[in-house]
Amino acid sequence: MTENAFRRQDLEWCIAEGLTPYPEAIATMQARIAAIHAGAAAECVWLVEHPPLYTAGTSARPQDLTDPARFPTFEAGRGGQWTYHGPGQRTAYVMLDLTRARGLVRPRDVRSYVHALEEWLIRTLALFNVKGERREGRVGIWVADRAAGTEAKIGAIGVRVTRWVSWHGVALNVEPALENFSGIVPCGVPEHGVTSLAGLGLPVTMPEVDAALRDVWGEVFG
Repeated sequence: MTENAFRRQDLEWCIAEGLTPYPEAIATMQARIAAIHAGAAAECVWLVEHPPLYTAGTSARPQDLTDPARFPTFEAGRGGQWTYHGPGQRTAYVMLDLTRARGLVRPRDVRSYVHALEEWLIRTLALFNVKGERREGRVGIWVADRAAGTEAKIGAIGVRVTRWVSWHGVALNVEPALENFSGIVPCGVPEHGVTSLAGLGLPVTMPEVDAALRDVWGEVFG
C-alpha cells in the first residue's frame, strides 16, 4: 500500500497502481486495521481498482448471483448484498478508528459513519454537477432522471467494523463496463439499474475523481 501515498495529518491516502486482486485487498486491509487498533499505523483511505469480480456481503442471496460463471466471486465479509467491482470503478477502502468523534461521525456509531460515507459520495458527485441522493430503505447513492421517471445507482456502500476500526467502504462508478453488473442483482434491488459518470455523459478521469474525494473529505470527516 505504498504506491502514490501521502499523509494528511494522521490520515494516509494511498492510490494503488493497476488492478488489485481482491484477496490481496482483504489481506492488506486486515493487516492495516490490526495495526491501527494497536496504534502502530495511521488511519488510511486506500483507492483501488479491481479486475472484474463479484463480491457477496453478509446479506447476499444466492439467487441474486444470476451468472455465477461470468467472473470470480468472493465472500467479502462486509455488510450488504452482491456488488460488482472492476476497471473504471473507484473503490475507496476506508480504515478509521471509530472510537474518535470526527466531522459528521459520532464515536462508536456505525450508523453515523455510514451516513458520512454517503455524504462523502454526494459531495464528491456535486463537484461534477451530479445530484447524488439517498433512498429510504436502499443503501447507496442514486441519481434520478426525472424527465424519464427513472433512477439508477451510481455509488455502492458496504462496511465492516472490527474492534471499532472500519474497513471496506464505497465504490463509485466512473467508467466501468455497466453490462458487467448484469450477472448479479446489484445490492438486491432488481427494479433499478446502475449508471456511471460516463453513462451520464460526463468524461471524468479517475485522477479527477480521486482529487474530488480528497477535496471534500475534510468537509465530512473533519
